[in-house]
Amino acid sequence: MVEFAIRSARRQDALAGAPFHTWAFPDGTLWLQFHRDADGYLLRFPEFADFHVSPDGIRVTCLPTPDVSNATIQHLYFNQVLPLALSRAGTLVFHASAVEVGTGAVAFMGESGRGKSTLAALFCTSGYRFLTDDGLAVEEAEGRYRVLPSQPSIRLWEDSEAALIHTGARRAEPVDYTSKARILADDAVAHCNQPRMLRRVYFLGTGEADTVRIEPVTPSEAFVELVKHSFLLDIEARDLITAQFHQLSRLALESVYFRLDYPRRFELLDDVQRAIVRDCCD
Repeated sequence: MVEFAIRSARRQDALAGAPFHTWAFPDGTLWLQFHRDADGYLLRFPEFADFHVSPDGIRVTCLPTPDVSNATIQHLYFNQVLPLALSRAGTLVFHASAVEVGTGAVAFMGESGRGKSTLAALFCTSGYRFLTDDGLAVEEAEGRYRVLPSQPSIRLWEDSEAALIHTGARRAEPVDYTSKARILADDAVAHCNQPRMLRRVYFLGTGEADTVRIEPVTPSEAFVELVKHSFLLDIEARDLITAQFHQLSRLALESVYFRLDYPRRFELLDDVQRAIVRDCCD
């Protein structure tokens, strides 16, 4: 469990020294700076907030800027900072969504824009439940792996929302840095709040396929994909990297990995869902 506290708002002071890592948007706009300080780590979202993370990842303190909304702070914490803090505490966390199929968890992993949230929304509005929209946490339990549920909300672009979400769905307060809608779970957008054993992981393709294609991948291919899509707070901490690689190498040996590609057309999503459910039940 990570402890989270929000302090009084303040303007962001200039920081001494360059960050040891950064995240940026595809257009090059700086999004997140990673710094070390005397109290562990400082994660700076320029113009929005500074998040201080303890060296062991179990405590996070936020110092928002004066005009940022509470919804934005909560969104940054749960979707960006918490996965990083959990990774420092030793939990495996991935950029992935996951849904409950039968008694197991089915995960969708891939780069931004590949359809992770759309697939989660597809399932949770058609008789299934979603576990997480992003920040997929996995833990080992008695030699098996289970997926932990996260926040009961899904973020969708306007076209996916229009195609999949009922008109009366509850929406969270908008945040300051994205036009994505955050849809809150309800009876029609069903959320699973209990861990589920990992049953499948689908690495999402580019959408260039002319039909639904599901193909198995080797453990070595799975390992590369798992590394690529992992959250990692400190990319320079050798002990952390070594421990995570060891965990990922074990996880990659599970016989649950497939590559999934399909045409990105909403009218074909029912076919995609049927193919996934059929594959899981074989």
